[in-house]
Amino acid sequence: MADPLARRDADLVAAAARGDQQAFRELYRAYARPVYWLAHGLLGDTSDAEDVMQETFLVAWRRLPTLDLVSDSLLPWLVTICRFQSANRMRRQRRDRLNTDAGVDETIPGTVDVEDQVIGSALAERVVAELGTLSPLDQQIFRLCATEGYAYAAAAEELGISHAVVRNRLSRVRARLRTALGTEGS
Repeated sequence: MADPLARRDADLVAAAARGDQQAFRELYRAYARPVYWLAHGLLGDTSDAEDVMQETFLVAWRRLPTLDLVSDSLLPWLVTICRFQSANRMRRQRRDRLNTDAGVDETIPGTVDVEDQVIGSALAERVVAELGTLSPLDQQIFRLCATEGYAYAAAAEELGISHAVVRNRLSRVRARLRTALGTEGS
């Protein structure tokens, strides 16, 4: 005879995947506390743990329609998402600290070079225009990896695709940007 709790999780997952918000609320109530404590253990901060818990359930809500529940419980899947979200948060915090530390310069010039600003602005506009020609998936991969600092594996997990797809598409996107920006205005 099947475990009634496992059957309950499977039924709630199926209902939530069809958009049943009440079923998702029940899953949230059942697993929010263990996900929070895992995040807290990984991050060591109450506020970060709360944010990661919310991010974990947001990712879960988005991915439920494609989930094939193979375990008796939804918790192992949520733990995996929580670990990725925690790792992403730690990377962002580390990157932000490095950028903040690197950005402190005691020799700040008193004047602003308008020409540099115009050139930088024009370059940014060309990058945005070129990114707009990419497929939605390539745009998401670029945003996650190049803009938000996700590792390939984390971006792959976030998008539900393989690590190789992320690596190969990002490489093509970068080459395309280099070509587009190198040939124009050079």
